[in-house]
Amino acid sequence: MSAYEAEPQADPEPQAVPVAAYDAVILAGGAARRLGGADKPALRVGGRALLDRVLAACAGASTTVVVAGRRPIVRPVVWAREEPPGAGPLAALDAGLRRTTAESVVVLSADLPFLHEETVRRLLSTLRERGAEGAVLTDPDGRDQPLVAAYRSEPLRRELALLAAEHGSLTGLPLRLLTAELELTRISDPVASFDCDTWEDVAAARARIREHGHVLDEWITAVKDELGIDLDVDVRLLLDLARDAAHGVDRPAAPLTTFLVGYAAAQGKGGPEAVAEAARRAAALADRWANEDRPDAPDAG
Repeated sequence: MSAYEAEPQADPEPQAVPVAAYDAVILAGGAARRLGGADKPALRVGGRALLDRVLAACAGASTTVVVAGRRPIVRPVVWAREEPPGAGPLAALDAGLRRTTAESVVVLSADLPFLHEETVRRLLSTLRERGAEGAVLTDPDGRDQPLVAAYRSEPLRRELALLAAEHGSLTGLPLRLLTAELELTRISDPVASFDCDTWEDVAAARARIREHGHVLDEWITAVKDELGIDLDVDVRLLLDLARDAAHGVDRPAAPLTTFLVGYAAAQGKGGPEAVAEAARRAAALADRWANEDRPDAPDAG
């Protein structure tokens, strides 16, 4: 795939609806020849390994199987390995699928920097609503991306078994032999389907992460991953608090105040609500501090 240049308009996002239980299989092996043999799943975009970014996108899976050698990652998974190692995508998919039990399975490559949970939900919803055997993303040129897809598990197992019987094994067989036998429906998402096949792709992904409108969310997510924090807070509220502290008290008060708010919330073992309450109280204090010398202040002399 060519390097990311522009952000085409994706199909309108449907309203988020609950999806049935599903499993996920992530193919994280491969030789990465176009990257000079680099460990592609470990390459970092926006401070996070590509594999960790994909794992975040399928966080709702009942079971997540990663087909690759074991490595440090951000959350627990089931590890699998194709036999022999390096036998290709169909052998890897078969190895991963053997460790799943759900009726639907999301199949992903480990090099998708812009894949998000909303796209995974969309694939699963499309699979269910259209009654197909697979829902596959297409790239900006309209080509199928069978490793950014949701499938019904039974047809996958059936066709993999038939291919293994026909060819003697799955080693070296291309994915198109499998997808050609499945009834597929397709949805377009040029951004989510972007993958990192070359160093130019990696550089383009890193540049986009740093664009205005993306960088703050990406940074907050990276920090939470690094610190092992699973907590969604109102970032705008904290930014407003930092602004009030900087303007009403002193510039260094901004980071120190937000730190103290987080520390207070953690002491109370609270979640987002505790952060919001501590931020509210600190903002009120900053307001009182800034205005206490005004003649109309409540406690003015």
